[in-house]
Amino acid sequence: MLIVLVRTLILYVLVVVAMRVMGKRQIGQLQPFELVVTLMLSELAAIPMESPGIPLINGITPIVTLIAAQVILSYVSLKSDRARAVICGTPSVLIENGKIVESELKRLRYNLSDLMEQLRAKDVPNISDVEFAILETSGQLSVIEKSQKRPVIPEDLHLPTRYEGLPFTLIMDGHIIHRNLTKLNLSIDWLNQELKKRGIESPREVLFACLDTEGKLFCQRKSGKSAGGGDSK
Repeated sequence: MLIVLVRTLILYVLVVVAMRVMGKRQIGQLQPFELVVTLMLSELAAIPMESPGIPLINGITPIVTLIAAQVILSYVSLKSDRARAVICGTPSVLIENGKIVESELKRLRYNLSDLMEQLRAKDVPNISDVEFAILETSGQLSVIEKSQKRPVIPEDLHLPTRYEGLPFTLIMDGHIIHRNLTKLNLSIDWLNQELKKRGIESPREVLFACLDTEGKLFCQRKSGKSAGGGDSK
């Protein structure tokens, strides 16, 4: 029983390392060869787990081989456009200049129902509003609406806007994020003073706190009640 447990943990760690090497992608964003590697990894890891009689090395060797093959293919596709087209394929234009490219739909065996479903998923229910629709190599559909159908943005109205960066997390589940305080040139004393202004005695009482680029501190207690916000710099 102990041997099975150890084998399972070894294979689990190995598969996790393999997935980390493949990068941070969702299943729907995997290239075809990456999806194949993912499926094969799960199958190769399951066989030694289910059959203790199979030597562990017989499961580790093909997994390591697949990882090496995946890394090599990724590097080759990164350096060569021609190789990338062969390995990953190329994007396909399904709607061009507002017209459905029927020949491309037939070539890809992509029917109109699938196309309409993908457009609805992109909040574009009317195909007449689409200028371009491109089927990416990952299988995702990129949609570019006609210029007169796109939402109005401040630039269209010549309105000035202020910079909006990402807020810095200062406290998460009672733990102070010291590296973010350092980036902002703020001290723990400053943080404790801001918490006391909101009736909080200790960072341990805070579920989440962050500081936005305008200097406003958002803070929420672990009880679920907001402790308020406001300018703090």
